[in-house]
Amino acid sequence: MAVTLLALLASTAFTLSAQTLPPVRPIGALLRVSPTDLLGSVSSVRPLSGGRLLVNDLVRRQVVMLDSNFAVSAIVADTTAATANAYGGRAGGMIAYRGDSTLFIDPASLSMLVIDGGGKVVRVMAVPRPNDAQFMVGGPFGTPGFDSKGRIVYRGFTRPNMPPPPTGAEPRSGFQAPDIPDSAPILRVALDTRALDTAAFFKIPKARATVVQNDRGMSVSMVMNPMPVVDDWALLPDGTLAVVRGADYHIDWLAPDGSRSSTPKIPFDWQRMSDEAKVIFLDSARTAAEAARTRAVAATGAGNQTVTPAPGGGAGGAATVMRFEMGGPLGAGGPGGAGPQTINLAAPTINMVPPSELPDYRPAFSTGAMRADLDGNLWIRTSKVANGGPVYDVISRSGGLIDRVSFPFGRVIAGFGPGVVYMGVRDDKGARLEVAKLK
Repeated sequence: MAVTLLALLASTAFTLSAQTLPPVRPIGALLRVSPTDLLGSVSSVRPLSGGRLLVNDLVRRQVVMLDSNFAVSAIVADTTAATANAYGGRAGGMIAYRGDSTLFIDPASLSMLVIDGGGKVVRVMAVPRPNDAQFMVGGPFGTPGFDSKGRIVYRGFTRPNMPPPPTGAEPRSGFQAPDIPDSAPILRVALDTRALDTAAFFKIPKARATVVQNDRGMSVSMVMNPMPVVDDWALLPDGTLAVVRGADYHIDWLAPDGSRSSTPKIPFDWQRMSDEAKVIFLDSARTAAEAARTRAVAATGAGNQTVTPAPGGGAGGAATVMRFEMGGPLGAGGPGGAGPQTINLAAPTINMVPPSELPDYRPAFSTGAMRADLDGNLWIRTSKVANGGPVYDVISRSGGLIDRVSFPFGRVIAGFGPGVVYMGVRDDKGARLEVAKLK
């Protein structure tokens, strides 16, 4: 009896110790700030030797090289005739390549520009899988990189599940929306052989679509969950793949040697969502969605778009919310198809799920929340806020919570350097790049 009691007390003490949260501290001292008229935005930063940086500027559609004093030393790619390398009309992404070289992913042309350490484009390669090009740009899709075997690792595309073809003699009338998957693969592709490997799957936000057909074409209505429970992923410098699971906030690891492991739940201050809080949150999300829809209408002139059936699907331009893959029964030449279909893609009506479908506890993180620093630590942007800014959980390679760091309001991680973090910020003063010490 005494032995059992001692074991119970020891277990309880261990659990309480394991659940102790490190205090939230501010990010380290600010070292440098770029002029506000230098950049239109800071999407991602690629540190190079000598303190130089490659910056992906999505707003101005350009890739610039900055020297150690944050002065522009080269325009690598843009949308004007200033360079021979066009930055397409869609957002591109950068991936660290060999040494100081960098890949710039251009999903518009389905190409990858190889940029050397001096900021010159020395080669152009085709993306390994055209349907995946848009997911290789990073951002909300994760941060692509190369593993220890030289394979490029990125989030892949999962085709929507199309309704089965009609079994009777009568063709199916109207267009039926596909079932959008709630998970996506993390792919590894060898650039030389194009050999494909699926490393893992992770949970992504899921939306339900309803399509109504009338004499003017088709209109799309989306049902969104603004607080989904999702997973996220990151690639460590040694090629280890980390997948953080949103359901219970633990991490699954895939090591370079192929071994898999999992670490216990990460301690977190879970916030319970009352019924009233859920209603208030949905009202706020609905207002924000309607504002975004209004901007999309203004940007595109509203109205419907004619979509030609094509394999691959995927998102279109900046204002496109959804594109259906319309091959098979409803595609051109199919039993129920009649060529292009007109669908209101630019500004679908947005509806929210009922409060009962929101989680009872606010998720620990959202999509695109995790990055890995140069030491192999994971930085996860949590739902916790301190002084108006986000709080990051810092997780060691062993899976332990070693630090909690608050960032100033409006800052997002654009990249890491040795002992420093590069932050992008855009506010009423303009856009700028900031670099701060990690500690």
